[in-house]
Amino acid sequence: MIRKIIQIDEEKCNGCGLCAKACHEGAIGMVNGKAKLLRDDYCDGLGDCLPACPTKAITFVEREAAAYDKEAVEANMKKKLTPDLQPSASGCPGSRARLLRSASKEALQPVPDTAECVPSALHTSSQLIQWPVQIKLAPITAPYFENASLLIAADCTAYAYASFHQDFISGRITLIGCPKLDAVDYTEKLTEILRQNSIRDVTVVRMEVPCCGGIEAAVRNALQNSGKLLPQRTVTITTDGHILR
Repeated sequence: MIRKIIQIDEEKCNGCGLCAKACHEGAIGMVNGKAKLLRDDYCDGLGDCLPACPTKAITFVEREAAAYDKEAVEANMKKKLTPDLQPSASGCPGSRARLLRSASKEALQPVPDTAECVPSALHTSSQLIQWPVQIKLAPITAPYFENASLLIAADCTAYAYASFHQDFISGRITLIGCPKLDAVDYTEKLTEILRQNSIRDVTVVRMEVPCCGGIEAAVRNALQNSGKLLPQRTVTITTDGHILR
């Protein structure tokens, strides 16, 4: 049958997942970091998802589509009654943006220049306050970016530097990546994160190896492209786990 149904422009989608949360029928899910209409017969054509999308990636079209199946939707909703035991209706749970714990105002206050500090003693508590952390998976806009100190770190730094959580992650929103293994230029994604959010300052942590220069260059170019003058510093970690002075 020909009927009104949503259409999602993946080029405009920033992967924030807000549309999936707004869809009470479970018609929308997150696939590879992008919103996707999972089933035509779950979409009622009312468009609750449209105002939730910050990038206007969702529109209505009229096309051949299965009729809205209320019974199928209700059956699907019953499967969600035990959310801790069921897969997420919005795709892979690991790519959904969320806070891991409430961050106090004190925790998000400006942090001291770690390069000038004596490394803290080893602790066991995680300082990570948001998910996801991979640059490729991170949404461009999220509430936790508001007035945040941003840490952009090469993957290996957390393994090389023993007090990474306490000296770098604490009080910051964390994004990680490896320009060599990901084989991608992060400049465009980071530019939009900086441009569309009120980031307070940026700390880059990289390894001393040459290939880590890619993440430093991406941040430098993103800051320039965003048109914002933000405090930025780079800390280099040696392969034996020390800060390179």
